[in-house]
Amino acid sequence: MKSFTVFRGQGLAKADVDRMINIQGGLLSCNNFLSTSMDRHVSLAFARQTMETSDLVGILFVIKIDPSTSSTPFADIHDVSCFKREKEILFSMNSIFRIGSIKQIDENNRLWQVDLTLTTDNDSDLYALTKQMRKEIDPYATGWNRLGHLLIKLGQFNIAQEIYDILLDQATTDSEKSLMNHMLGIVKDGQGEYKDAIDYFKKSIEMKQNICSPTDSNLTASYNNIGLVYDNMGDYSNALSSHQKALKIYQKTLSSNHPDLAASYNNIGSVYDSMGDYSNALSSHEKALEIRQKALPSNHPDLAISYGHIATVYNGMGDYSKALSFAEKSLAIIKV
Repeated sequence: MKSFTVFRGQGLAKADVDRMINIQGGLLSCNNFLSTSMDRHVSLAFARQTMETSDLVGILFVIKIDPSTSSTPFADIHDVSCFKREKEILFSMNSIFRIGSIKQIDENNRLWQVDLTLTTDNDSDLYALTKQMRKEIDPYATGWNRLGHLLIKLGQFNIAQEIYDILLDQATTDSEKSLMNHMLGIVKDGQGEYKDAIDYFKKSIEMKQNICSPTDSNLTASYNNIGLVYDNMGDYSNALSSHQKALKIYQKTLSSNHPDLAASYNNIGSVYDSMGDYSNALSSHEKALEIRQKALPSNHPDLAISYGHIATVYNGMGDYSKALSFAEKSLAIIKV
């Protein structure tokens, strides 16, 4: 099958357009089925209509497809569509595209054209990020627990809670109950229900202390996560104490370049930054960055996070030149 081009007209908030411009050249994922048309005029009319009847910006997506290099599912459904003149092509959920040129196609900044290309199966950026995400989803989790991990990764906290509530009710051992309390703590943190998150993490830690050694890695996860919740609540003293407990265990049990060790330094640096202790914040974030540069792909989002944190610290210190330099490094990764 030869390469072809499809179109989609829709409205986007100006902030979303600006975000797309900032990541030009990077990847764009669609969380739902994506309806497109073989007819440019039909899609452009949709974009114009949205622009004229709302405060949204009209967007004409021009999407290039090469079926020989991508296995992303799509279907020509114009024969069964209620609007046959649209010549509709439907793409599966979670289709991923690379963002090409973005340009205005009118004079009032309300109508834009965005060029997209369906990613190939051997796209190096997509492969590296997918490989790392697979590592980050607990490889030892099974069945419903693994699904819960994925839902949390996708921000689907309400559905994840339903799963972990059931798994907690079905748990028969302290080890299982501790794990489910821990996961529910993560869910509650994601929902912004911090007091409930603290309660779940405390229950998990109490159980783990009875069944685990003092240097068990399962304890570090709970210390880190409860520290993040305390940080969100503005309780920096308890946040710092929790993160330092996790760091001590990591230093005894992990290699010097392990990503979890970097995450621990990152957490401590963020707390120091919130406290206005910029010297300790910078030291911690630099340690995190050094590890991540050795352990992760060069385009991994965690590197952008480290650069961004260091930029924030330098900004707080009034060193705006260095702040800008690190902010630009962060943005360069985000664009990928």
